[in-house]
Amino acid sequence: MGTKKSLTNFILLVLEKTVDSSVRFDHFINNSYLYAHYGWWDRPLKKTELARALKRLRERGLIDFMDNDQLAYKLTDQGRQKAVWQSLNIEDGQWDGRWRLVIFDIPEKRKQARNLLRRSLKKWGFVHWQKSVWATKKNCTKPLRKFIKDVGIEDWVMVIESDNIGNIGR
Repeated sequence: MGTKKSLTNFILLVLEKTVDSSVRFDHFINNSYLYAHYGWWDRPLKKTELARALKRLRERGLIDFMDNDQLAYKLTDQGRQKAVWQSLNIEDGQWDGRWRLVIFDIPEKRKQARNLLRRSLKKWGFVHWQKSVWATKKNCTKPLRKFIKDVGIEDWVMVIESDNIGNIGR
């Protein structure tokens, strides 16, 4: 993975993990060590490198200014989707033996949200087991639950972690 892509993914992950999905440019540059545990960045950030990455993210519609005077950036809805995708794609090593199941029954009036969830689950590598049941071996429960809450469908979606899933007779 190239440096540019790594830095942009790192920025998205940092923004996704912050309380209000925002961070000021000066705080990011002067305190990048505080964010090291969020991603792969293990060296000091250069202002020009960070500015270019932020510009690319803005041009792609993944972040926007929250406060133009203080150069504070925040995730857009599209950026939040990409950040969740990045956090689900971080390899944690070997499978921990636990399945993550997503079971949902989202009403017709929230059809767009239901379709968004289906597309996202497919994109994130979930396996479609039944009509509204999806599964993965990825350790992704926290970012998945946050995504579901952010989309506003938590009343109709259940996320289950289990190490005991199988068919009767197998």
